[in-house]
Amino acid sequence: MTRPLRVAIVGAGPAGVYAADILTKSDVAVDIDLLDRMPAPYGLIRYGVAPDHPRIKGIVSALHRVMQKPEIRFLGHIEYGVDIKLDDLHRHYDAVLFATGADKDRVLEIPGADLPHSYGAAEFVYWYDGYPEAPRDWTLDGEQVAVIGAGNVALDVARVLAKQADDLLSTEIPDNVYRGLKDSRVTDVHLFARRGPAQAKFTPLELRELDHQPGVEIIVHPEGFELDEASEESIRSSNQVKSIVKTLQDWALRDPKHDTPRRLHLHFLRAPAEVQGTDRVEGVRVEVMELDGTGGVRGTGEFETWPAQQVYRAVGYLSSPVAGIPFDHASGTVPNDAGRVLGLDGEPMAGVYTTGWIKRGPVGLIGHTKGDALETVNNLLADRESLAAAEEPDPDAVLRLLEERQVEYTTWEGWGRLDAHERALGESEGRERVKVVPREDMVRISRDPS
Repeated sequence: MTRPLRVAIVGAGPAGVYAADILTKSDVAVDIDLLDRMPAPYGLIRYGVAPDHPRIKGIVSALHRVMQKPEIRFLGHIEYGVDIKLDDLHRHYDAVLFATGADKDRVLEIPGADLPHSYGAAEFVYWYDGYPEAPRDWTLDGEQVAVIGAGNVALDVARVLAKQADDLLSTEIPDNVYRGLKDSRVTDVHLFARRGPAQAKFTPLELRELDHQPGVEIIVHPEGFELDEASEESIRSSNQVKSIVKTLQDWALRDPKHDTPRRLHLHFLRAPAEVQGTDRVEGVRVEVMELDGTGGVRGTGEFETWPAQQVYRAVGYLSSPVAGIPFDHASGTVPNDAGRVLGLDGEPMAGVYTTGWIKRGPVGLIGHTKGDALETVNNLLADRESLAAAEEPDPDAVLRLLEERQVEYTTWEGWGRLDAHERALGESEGRERVKVVPREDMVRISRDPS
């Protein structure tokens, strides 16, 4: 093949961008289109991480540098499976790589989980991150709120619920989110973790950020703060676990403040058993768990009930099926062999690959996606001699197809316009940026060269 290898990557979040970066660093000439259903790039970084994380700026800067490479073209506001389908991609590209991530909440199968005011964490995250398809309004009308989960998303949700709205003004939160948090009646946020402190899934950095909030007291409840032999071994063998447990122990031993407007409670060895209420959430019933000595937990048959007017279920994300390729609904992943997508017959589908959470499930941190992408890209490049050549590889051909279908796609140049617009909005308020939320506004700003 004398021309560059044409690759379409569906999904312009970290997984897709890392895959594109690795492709450009290979010894194979490539021409890459990053397609995304959102008008703006960055996926999870823009719409799935709390806005007050300082390290996110560094990640965005790194992704930005990759997407500026001449071999990479961003095409946004394109709905895969609707605006463009797999057959279209095969016609215009030699290989297709899906990096569509995980966008839904995993179901928590306990009684009352679907009561009004019981929410999946993704719903709330999408709201405070200004996701165009999320509700604009969010009512925080209860004083006690329960968060179920022990991962980074649970900590993000708990921290934002407990935080004073004015403390988020320096971030890019949209105006409607600021108003919603400003009107919040929340006084107590209770986070319930099924396992012990040494088994928590959050990172030390995420945990320490909880304690950097003016007007919020962190309360570690001693009931359930247990360490068994397996916990002690985890502490000895992992500096991360050691740091988490020490931080929690230090907090547990502090004298109570008694003078803060809000409190964030951390409960360990408490498994959700029921969300209580009739017309809406009224409380949470949890089972007291105990460590079994091997790193697992078992129920004791004892229960506690805590008042709560809202519940946020942070028990994991789940990917959505991808049109045209098989999907394992149980694991929420695309069946694959080291990134090669497997057809219904169990054999690799020609020229179709996957990476990120849609490949391995929603586990690990953003940085883990790099190694995942490397595996997939290496296999894609190993297959390049056997790939069916695209019938219409001209980069302009796919643009003509989109225009014929009246798809108002956005570009990298358009993102530059939207980025500048958001920064200008922020500058007028003394902030770095104010995020534009409505999709139609994002598209209009991105496509207007004036």
